[in-house]
Amino acid sequence: MGKLCGGWNFTSNHASDEDGRIVLIWQPSVMVRVLHQSAQTLTCEVKIPGSSAFVYTAIYAANTRSERSELWVELLDLQQSLDLLTTPWMIGGDFNQIVHPAEHSTPAVNAFTPQMLELRDTLIQLEVFDLRYQGPTLTWSNHQPDSPIAKKLDRLLITSPILNLFPNCTSVFLPPSFSDHCPCLVDLAYKIPSSGTKPFKFYNYLTKHPDFNQVVLRAWTEAGSLVSNLTDLCWKQKQIKREE
Repeated sequence: MGKLCGGWNFTSNHASDEDGRIVLIWQPSVMVRVLHQSAQTLTCEVKIPGSSAFVYTAIYAANTRSERSELWVELLDLQQSLDLLTTPWMIGGDFNQIVHPAEHSTPAVNAFTPQMLELRDTLIQLEVFDLRYQGPTLTWSNHQPDSPIAKKLDRLLITSPILNLFPNCTSVFLPPSFSDHCPCLVDLAYKIPSSGTKPFKFYNYLTKHPDFNQVVLRAWTEAGSLVSNLTDLCWKQKQIKREE
């Protein structure tokens, strides 16, 4: 710590797990108070200067289903004991479990499993959802070129009160480096980029118009038949929009 983050503070879950798989590090200007810890979680109250406090739970889920089931129960108990239903609450880390077949790169995984449903039902009961994010959806890979597998094992979940506290917050899953997981960077003060033009909107009722196909075909043809890049495609779409 002295070499990497001199003067910073840190805590871990070593008291609950001899390997101490979760470590939190923060600058002295931030106030962090540990509320709960276990072998798979570390929950703290976080107070950033100029902002109200929120609760953050770091997750490092176990490899076995039985131990993960204990984690889901623990999160539900935390919500009740710390009254987190109406509190700004953020949950992030490695859940070691997907919630939908689309979160697995293998086509053979095409149906819900009991493990998926367990986590999905837990998130529904907790009333948490994924914070909007950029970057890869599948955040873990086995790093085996001959038989590659990727999954979404890492999540950054929030409750609705987080958006009241940080309305523009967002997250980015970065490319992995030495790890088989993608690191997640959260920006609590993200500024939504301004745009000088209105977003393209299409109203489905237009497809019911008897001349819809003819109008689109004529505008598309007049705009040129060849599209080689996104700029040309955008221009052709705008030409069609003018025909509305």
